[in-house]
Amino acid sequence: MEFLVRKQLVLYSGSSHPSLAEEVAKHFGEPLGDIDIHRFANGEVYARLLDSVRGSDAFVVQTHAEPVNEHLVEMLVILDALKRASSARVTAVLPFFPYSRQDKKSLAREPISAKLMADLLHTAGADRVMSVDLHAGQIQGFFDFPFDHLTAQPLLVDHLRGELGPDIVIVSPDAGRVGVADKYANKLGAKLAILHKRRDARVHNQVEMLDVVGEIEGRRCVLVDDMIDTAGTITSGAEALMRHGASEVYAAAVHPVLSGPAVQRLKDSPIRQVVVTNTIPIPPEKSFDKLVVLSVGQIIADAIRAVFEDESVSGIFGGDNA
Repeated sequence: MEFLVRKQLVLYSGSSHPSLAEEVAKHFGEPLGDIDIHRFANGEVYARLLDSVRGSDAFVVQTHAEPVNEHLVEMLVILDALKRASSARVTAVLPFFPYSRQDKKSLAREPISAKLMADLLHTAGADRVMSVDLHAGQIQGFFDFPFDHLTAQPLLVDHLRGELGPDIVIVSPDAGRVGVADKYANKLGAKLAILHKRRDARVHNQVEMLDVVGEIEGRRCVLVDDMIDTAGTITSGAEALMRHGASEVYAAAVHPVLSGPAVQRLKDSPIRQVVVTNTIPIPPEKSFDKLVVLSVGQIIADAIRAVFEDESVSGIFGGDNA
């Protein structure tokens, strides 16, 4: 006797960024799966799937915005529910990967928390993980199962090309981002410059800018990074560029974390425009005139479709998503 098995794709959203999950679902022409998520009186997370997912290929979209730990536990609970409900494969879609800056030990007796996140996701039931523009590519090596690394770089490149044209200088905020900045420069046919800075590993979110390496005088400069957290790096870098003769400064980053003083710093800075994506939701109080937000919904939808249909994810990006 021969049975024909039809694959079923189901897409669920956690509570951290439902609008992005809904946008992804629209690209498939299907609604999000029904799920009951709430908190018990003591703050514990409850999640129950309201439809059968037996034998399904399940995807859960949950980014890790504030409160990060709340959203992390919620994701783990949903993954566990899917696994116990007999999903054939469970993929955790994390537009912004939690604890990604803790990818190595800088001081003695520190944890490598990004590796812990990989272990937690696997233990909770994830068979595959998908994320956008990791802080460090080495995080992929923390997983002993498939990891799909997506990139929003094409979105940012297209916007910068349309907004500024080719006559610009791409600036790396530090030595660690030179590879990323070089990719932007190559795609835009632009010059490359580097900010040399010193950071004290014992003091978080504080940097000391030292010098600019490259020809920027009289040129429009674009600072590129993977995220903007407290905006200390981006704003001090912009000030350094202006001191060294840049005509204008723009900033482009994938993840708008925008913690603490970030919004005010960006408002007060010489940066003309801040271009980010919607991997993290931006509440109204963190929106400001200089901010331009591009959507990664299509990118995530294309990657989910490729995984579901057993096609190449790297082919979506021409191999530039390593």
